[in-house]
Amino acid sequence: MATVTAVAGWTTDPVRPSVRFVPTPQPAAVRAAGFLLGRCGGRSVGACRTTSHRALLGGGQRTGFPLPIVPLPRFRRVMEVVFLGTGTSQGVPMIACDCAVCRSPDPRNHRTRASIHVVMDGLHIQVDAAPEFRLQSLRHRIDWIDLFILTHGHADHVAGMDDLRRFCDLLGGNALPVLSTDEGMGRVLAMFPYAIMDRPIVRGYAAFRLQQMPAVLDLPQGRIESTLLPHGGVNTLGLLFTEASSGVRFAYYTDCKRIPREAIALARGADLVVLDGLRPEPHPSHMNLDEALAAAAEIGARSTLLTHMTHFLDHQGTCDQLPSGIALAYDGLRITL
Repeated sequence: MATVTAVAGWTTDPVRPSVRFVPTPQPAAVRAAGFLLGRCGGRSVGACRTTSHRALLGGGQRTGFPLPIVPLPRFRRVMEVVFLGTGTSQGVPMIACDCAVCRSPDPRNHRTRASIHVVMDGLHIQVDAAPEFRLQSLRHRIDWIDLFILTHGHADHVAGMDDLRRFCDLLGGNALPVLSTDEGMGRVLAMFPYAIMDRPIVRGYAAFRLQQMPAVLDLPQGRIESTLLPHGGVNTLGLLFTEASSGVRFAYYTDCKRIPREAIALARGADLVVLDGLRPEPHPSHMNLDEALAAAAEIGARSTLLTHMTHFLDHQGTCDQLPSGIALAYDGLRITL
């Protein structure tokens, strides 16, 4: 796969290399995060767009991408990662289960299906849309998406995509760029044929502009690199985000049985790595706890978090036994890098 410099329909100005897509403006006061035990991280993911920004979105020059391009000062931002869900395909608590984890009062044991939201130099990137995506967005105050990446076409990652319709509205009634593998794009076409167009049929409906995820996606806000991870009969996109202003590197490797050599090399030494860590016992298409720990040791990131977990992993009990620098993620966790 070749390096590309922008998603189809996006434009940059070669005469003014400092231009960037407008980032979500931050609120005057820091919002409290949605996690029940307290605030994690220093700021919210996105503030509501002001009237002036909405006017800009509607009045900007038509380039195929709804955000106007304006010069912005070069100041250091921080990358932020929000865990909207950290559970396996059945979620936790699991239906009709009375185990200790499913009955746990610890909210970190309450796991919706896995997805994350990444803010990279003001660009808002949503990775996967779980069946609970609408509720996750409300709970964790996700109010802007510039770009959507689907790691693979399994139901627990794609079923919430119809609720991306609200973000198409916020993009001025334009299609949301959706990047995935051939398998992922095929699943989107099968499930949401009515949404594959440049603009919604009616305002309020979803519209997706599908594009294959390249090996390297260079954007003004940074670089997103992808690699393929084996996951049963399909491949999952492993993603490495590198922020332009800070150089911070974040790898997200969910839903995989192993980490291939090239994926290890890509993520080696990252500031944060998130790995699939399903349960203690082996599984045919997911890494278990021991496999995830072995991969973490080989990658050597500054910090490692595990995601996509079943009810066989109690949050506090498992974290107490993990090596230094490794922990379980949980719904609502916000990491500022």
